[in-house]
Amino acid sequence: MSDEPRWTIHLPTRLTSIEAAARFAAALRDSLAHLDVVDFAGTTLSATDRPSLRTRVWGDVDPDPAGGHPVSDRTAPADD
Repeated sequence: MSDEPRWTIHLPTRLTSIEAAARFAAALRDSLAHLDVVDFAGTTLSATDRPSLRTRVWGDVDPDPAGGHPVSDRTAPADD
């Protein structure tokens, strides 16, 4: 494993529900799955006004490309 730092790209949206944000995250995962530089298992969502409260999209497991409801009920504090 490299000692180089990893970087996170924060991508604000105009979506107004966590369900819509989770569907968009799944669409990004599906369309960018060919890129090995994206860690989709680490995808989190947060409200614009509460960036330190993040909800994991796929929990502790690898994302399920077959579908299903991706939003978990657990939240995780932001690391930054």
